[in-house]
Amino acid sequence: MSKDSFDLTGRVAFITGGASGLGLATAEAFCARGASVAIGSRDEEKIEAATSDLRERAGDRVEGVPIDVTDDAKVALAIDATVQRFGRIDVLVNSAGYTVRKPAFEMTGDDFNRMYDTHLTGSFRCAKCAARVMADGDGGSIINVASVSSVVDVIEVAPYAAAKSAVMALTRSLANEWARHRVRVNALIAGFVPTDLNRHLIVGTDRGRRVLEHTPMARFGEAREVASAAVFLASEASSFVTGHGLAVDGGFSSCGVGDSVAPWVGEAP
Repeated sequence: MSKDSFDLTGRVAFITGGASGLGLATAEAFCARGASVAIGSRDEEKIEAATSDLRERAGDRVEGVPIDVTDDAKVALAIDATVQRFGRIDVLVNSAGYTVRKPAFEMTGDDFNRMYDTHLTGSFRCAKCAARVMADGDGGSIINVASVSSVVDVIEVAPYAAAKSAVMALTRSLANEWARHRVRVNALIAGFVPTDLNRHLIVGTDRGRRVLEHTPMARFGEAREVASAAVFLASEASSFVTGHGLAVDGGFSSCGVGDSVAPWVGEAP
């Protein structure tokens, strides 16, 4: 173990959904710890913007890689491109995803399947390709981005909640199967963190107020806080951790009966 067990110098990380939100915050945190990072996204304009910004701080340790996690061939090409560019992959972060709030009666089977294909099957596609590279090298760490909806219900997001619950099961299964290959697989149980994808649902809304009332820390999270947990799971500091879901949610998923009208509850800035 290095003197600084959180040091990622010399490691290569591939991050799906890495051009925005939690994925971009994770890319920034990994670069700050010395890693080389491949930023994966379907949106090439976002890739260009994200890589341009990060290169100002991390130089040639940053590369943008187009990927569509719902397409087997494109996933394989993205992983191959990363290996060609950096020579290896040590860390995969499955952060690609989206959410839709809609009553279950209004959801179609196609809505459900698209959500699964992105969050669950997409995570599996990327994990399988990256793990093969890791197994042929020095092993590695796969970090799946789960959600508080993996463990408690969040109303009117049934397909998302189902897919994220399945991501936790996938995490446990792959951790159990791939430990022999020195590949650790863990999940981040991300709480309510305002990003471009969900800010309109939780900031300044009645839904957001209810979230804050049931969060013991009485605030929304910040992307950098989830990213810091990803650094832990990617680093030697977590070398004996696999099959685990690490909650970064201000206590939301563990909250039982509390003061639902707590006067200290406020809104995110």
